[in-house]
Amino acid sequence: MGVFDQKDFLGCCGSTKFAKEMVLSGPFSNYQQAVEAARDIWFNKVDVNGWLEAFAAHPKIGESPSHSQKTKSSSSAQWSEGEQSTALASATDSSFQELIEWNARYLQKFGIVFLIFASGRTTLEILAEMKKRYVNRPIVELEIAAQEQMKITELRLSKLFSLQKDASSEAKTDNATDIVNKAGDRISVIGGHLTSEASTGKPSQATTRTRPPITTHVLDVAQGSPAAGIEVQLEIWEGNEPPSAFTQSHTGHWILQGTSMTDKDGRSGQLISMVDNLNAGIYCISFNTGKYNPAGFFPYVSIVFEVRESQKLEHFHVPLLLSPFSFSTYRGS
Repeated sequence: MGVFDQKDFLGCCGSTKFAKEMVLSGPFSNYQQAVEAARDIWFNKVDVNGWLEAFAAHPKIGESPSHSQKTKSSSSAQWSEGEQSTALASATDSSFQELIEWNARYLQKFGIVFLIFASGRTTLEILAEMKKRYVNRPIVELEIAAQEQMKITELRLSKLFSLQKDASSEAKTDNATDIVNKAGDRISVIGGHLTSEASTGKPSQATTRTRPPITTHVLDVAQGSPAAGIEVQLEIWEGNEPPSAFTQSHTGHWILQGTSMTDKDGRSGQLISMVDNLNAGIYCISFNTGKYNPAGFFPYVSIVFEVRESQKLEHFHVPLLLSPFSFSTYRGS
């Protein structure tokens, strides 16, 4: 049961009206119920002034939260820094300076900070999107910013529920230290494609990663070249039971981890934080193939795979070989 106060929701979205309405709508039995309420409140009950208040709670891309932003919500300020970590880590001196200049141009034209779901996006990706949106009319950009805010809110709600779940687990451990949790093997969704070195019984050794733990690239087989400009998103499943078969009904839900766009080499930007130990679980990587090729057969392609406890230190590369009427994938290295 998700029981949160106004301050918690203010960290997810900087609109006071939004936070108050979420408290009135709660408590929520699960994350998905909270997201549905949040969408209704944000788009149907919060007015433009509330939107602007939420936008103002965000620092400019590449900048640290101000003192007033930290005072309003320390969790929001902390999450903002984490969500921008990929952009900051990928910035060069020249790209960072260009980002500062475009931040100023955008703010001068629209009167709001440039808002984007920054998690997993590089500086160059964010710059490209900012330049693309700069030509929009203010009313159009306001609507886009509101959509991006909703994506950020959903991500932060998932973090809020995760924090509560972790706290609950710790409390149960303290009260019942004699209980030993036995983790059984879960059914692999596409295990045949994701056979790993860990299954041979070799012990995993801790390493410092030089690339994100989950990566992808897309090849356009029809063109014989990399597929640039395809939107990619990565999600992880949360639920008591894994979605082991499409014929079963499920009580869980997918939680967004990050989004990106394939570059000229067909490779996506960072979709997930650079961590040594990847969270075990079932992941879904989706490609907006319909937007890339409207005449193709697939409006989108989703690949579901499992990361087991024994595979947390490994690298998962999930490429997509795409043609207008077929696609294939395999476990890469």
